[in-house]
Amino acid sequence: MVSPARLQALEAWRNENHISLSQVNGQRRYGGPPDGWEGPAPGDGCEVFISQLPEDVFEDLLIPLFSSVGRLWEFRLMMNFSGWNRGFAYATYGSAGEAAEAVRRLHGHRLGPAKQLCVCHSTQKKQLCVGELPVTIQQPYVLQVLRALSGGVESVSLKSGTDIKGVSALVVYESHHAAAMAKKVIREGFKKHCSLTVSVKWHYSSTKVRRPLTHGEGTPRSGPPRSGPPRSQPPRLQPPLSTTETFNKAPGAPGAPGPLPPRPAPFWSSPLPQKPCLLALLQRTCGTRPDFNLECTASGPWHVCVSYSVQLPHLPHPLKGWLTVRRGVTHEDTWREVNQLVAGRALAALWPGTEGMPKQAW
Repeated sequence: MVSPARLQALEAWRNENHISLSQVNGQRRYGGPPDGWEGPAPGDGCEVFISQLPEDVFEDLLIPLFSSVGRLWEFRLMMNFSGWNRGFAYATYGSAGEAAEAVRRLHGHRLGPAKQLCVCHSTQKKQLCVGELPVTIQQPYVLQVLRALSGGVESVSLKSGTDIKGVSALVVYESHHAAAMAKKVIREGFKKHCSLTVSVKWHYSSTKVRRPLTHGEGTPRSGPPRSGPPRSQPPRLQPPLSTTETFNKAPGAPGAPGPLPPRPAPFWSSPLPQKPCLLALLQRTCGTRPDFNLECTASGPWHVCVSYSVQLPHLPHPLKGWLTVRRGVTHEDTWREVNQLVAGRALAALWPGTEGMPKQAW
């Protein structure tokens, strides 16, 4: 356990200096920017990485130390659940010159009898590689899902090759912080919302980058031909669908994709299975038929993204969100599943704690 004396010292310092700290996703954050900051946000080269921290050293010692060499725009201390720090932190200065001065003056600074700080320029990694995606997945669909799961997405490109399992997505974020936060949630988000198991790792620009897949995948390469047997071409991606093109036939069914037919109304009067229906339960709960506003925002060969807005009589504002569902054999099957899922989320909003229960329990 953390020493009570250290916690009391931290709290006294915060109160005396009116310091605000917020903890999110395993890191405690100061500033970004701090109160009273004037001037633009820092650019590249303004962040330093600090390691070799004693476990019981906190912001009351670190922020004054690192503020002594320049204006701190942000300070992030990595924390664990027991209350100790994890041995490293990030300090962002107002200018690259101040960051360089911090490295020059504080690298090797002694904290305690046996600890010397390691201070160096932070590697501003802004690119993630999301791997093991299906070969038929489309770039607009991946972009839609990633922007729903994380903030700061600037671009997404798909790539394939003989040494890549399935298709990989190269995702560029607006900042290292945005990419780091996204790295924590993408894998679980794809599994929960898309039923896909993906890998997520940092992408380093120094590694060999394969060209993104294009629709003209058969274009010859420049340069002399390779010797030996011809290499097979990577799988060709389907051209992206517009937002007006959505539920086509199930994978493997004959026929070309067609435009989305008129959306059926919620299946209040449709023949339903013998097991209880979430829509019927929602209607009985509300005493009326809630208005469902559904819109397909992205379409893939296996899944579709749908945004929804439901006006419930017991809530002051519409219930809004998005979800991803697998395509059904028919359009009606897909919309039926969408309505069931949205009804489940509406019931969860009315009765917190009910979402996720099996349908047989309703």
